[in-house]
Amino acid sequence: MRVQSIRLEGEEPTWTVLGADLLPVREIESYLEFLRQTDASPNTVKAYARGLVLWWEFLELRGRSWDVFGVEDFTGFLGWMRSGLPPGVAFLAAAPARIADATAAQRLQAVRSFYVFHQWRGLEGIPALFLGRESNSPYLPFLTHIRRGSRAASVSVKVHRRRRAAPTLTPAQIESIKHACAHWDPGTRSWSGSIRDRLFFALLEETGMRLGEALSLQHRDWHSGGGENPYIEVVPRPHPHGARVKGGNYRKLYISDELDRLYAEYVWHLCEAGLDLVVEDIDASYVFVNVAGGERFAPIRPETIYKLITRINRGLGDLVPARWSPHWFRHTHATALLLSGRPVHVVSRRLGHADVQTTLNTYAWVTEDEELRALADWAAVTKQWRDGHADI
Repeated sequence: MRVQSIRLEGEEPTWTVLGADLLPVREIESYLEFLRQTDASPNTVKAYARGLVLWWEFLELRGRSWDVFGVEDFTGFLGWMRSGLPPGVAFLAAAPARIADATAAQRLQAVRSFYVFHQWRGLEGIPALFLGRESNSPYLPFLTHIRRGSRAASVSVKVHRRRRAAPTLTPAQIESIKHACAHWDPGTRSWSGSIRDRLFFALLEETGMRLGEALSLQHRDWHSGGGENPYIEVVPRPHPHGARVKGGNYRKLYISDELDRLYAEYVWHLCEAGLDLVVEDIDASYVFVNVAGGERFAPIRPETIYKLITRINRGLGDLVPARWSPHWFRHTHATALLLSGRPVHVVSRRLGHADVQTTLNTYAWVTEDEELRALADWAAVTKQWRDGHADI
């Protein structure tokens, strides 16, 4: 069995699972189609498909059928993923885990939700996926609405993960990254470098947007000040290269005049390069497009950003963390807001989290550390916004 990508023109990429006959595995495909129809992220479909392939491999090793297994198979599956040893074989000495706890938890959740889905469809005889006792958490797990019995019971087998602090960038590191993209030359009174790239990282710094959300921005989503507060609309829409707004939820983000001026400078450079001559509807075109390579003014791919990061790292060396990613800007933004005293529910709404508990779980580590407090410096800009939006 293997996971197979499916790409159709004009559609988001998706994945299925092929069996030995090179046909989709019916039981898995019906579940993956359910995920697609409920607007699950393509990355979620891919990750769950991978988890179910591993589950099928494990059941084959144990001589089990997909619909005939026990609770002990869940625990065995967890141990097999971590060790890689066939069932019934044990290490004589302790060995390092082959996968991270977060990965193991995700694959276990893929199997669990797969069976909850089929239980909802009428499959009988499935072992207990959840314990009978009530969970302490007020938040409901995935697919809880189709589960019989207890409203918020705990799962029967789970991975206990040690929660780590979300990685952040310091103000100096952020400035170094932006300067490596482009900087203002007071001598020539012009920008040197790529304004597009600087705008991209400045946007992530000030809004906490995800990579896919930033790449999905169109010019009609950017509302410049014109005497009022500038703001950006995060609008769910298909992207030609698979970028997307996670969760499919709209939100409105106020930004600073400084970021808005940088955007105006970027648009001016695009027009100088001939955007208005090539693109019929500029409002409906994407903000971040090819300007030096590839198809002219076509939306850039996520891989382009990671190649850019590689080039920045080569130039900056030890000035920045070796393995930082665009998502670090999101963690930094959230940390800055919390350290500057913004209420957690406001931060949650700005980040686009489905519920405030996600924000609390991710950023519970934030402390009063003086160096981290410096991350909130950019928030001083928002205090100068003309109409004083407290909800930013």
